[in-house]
Amino acid sequence: MAISASDVKRLREETDAPMMECKVALEEAGGDFEKAKAILREKGQSAAAKRSGRSTSEGVAKFVVSADGKTAVGVVLESETDFVSNNEGFRKLVDTLANGLLNAPADAVNGDVNSVSIDGKTVAELVTEGVALFRENIQLTQAVKLESDGTIGAYNHHNGKFASAAVIGGDASNASELATEVATQAAISDTVEYLTRAEVPQDVIASEIEAETKRAINDGKPAEMAAKIAEGRVNKEFFQNKVLLERPFWKDESKSTAQFLKEMAQGTAEVTGFKRLTVGG
Repeated sequence: MAISASDVKRLREETDAPMMECKVALEEAGGDFEKAKAILREKGQSAAAKRSGRSTSEGVAKFVVSADGKTAVGVVLESETDFVSNNEGFRKLVDTLANGLLNAPADAVNGDVNSVSIDGKTVAELVTEGVALFRENIQLTQAVKLESDGTIGAYNHHNGKFASAAVIGGDASNASELATEVATQAAISDTVEYLTRAEVPQDVIASEIEAETKRAINDGKPAEMAAKIAEGRVNKEFFQNKVLLERPFWKDESKSTAQFLKEMAQGTAEVTGFKRLTVGG
């Protein structure tokens, strides 16, 4: 049977598949739209399987926060090229995944996220459709859901390469602003691994002190002096690099992030957690 241009356009609008593939699918389905959609899905799954081994080094990292600031979801959707990751349709898929997962149980998002259903389709199906649409291997490489009785804020970098969220506890009236500021600090602090100094394992600290002691001795310092130099370097440089609350605050590097929080909080405020996501991370 003859397939009209309007039918092809309709299928294209409903599936986002290329026009020619829509036409072929309708022809194979004898004009039946549901059969045509099934054909497109099968072809999309086949294309996804063929491309699954390709490297994904580009993509978008993004956090979204619920209206009440109690829940946040972060995702990293990766592609083969920045041509695709900068595509409006790809960014829309990122939004669909992140916002859709806001309503899913945290253990599902943080576990087998591919089986989570969003508007009648699983995450795996949505990603597979993306592979068929963009003609590249696309992978949801990270997904995380945060829930808190406090306030969550997020920061998404303009290039989409990294994003973060921070959780603020306490009664500060400006908790939302503080959470966003701390999330920004976390996002731009790519060496940070811990929230507080107390979280750093003692064996890690001991290893750093040993390395810095050897460095000072190699610089010609006596052993006793080298030990003091090493302790000073670890207390300042290492902890500033690895601990979020000890990082120089991005708006005023004369203050630590903890000092900023104490001075700016309109009430009590404490950072109780953070998460940083990166493309390729």
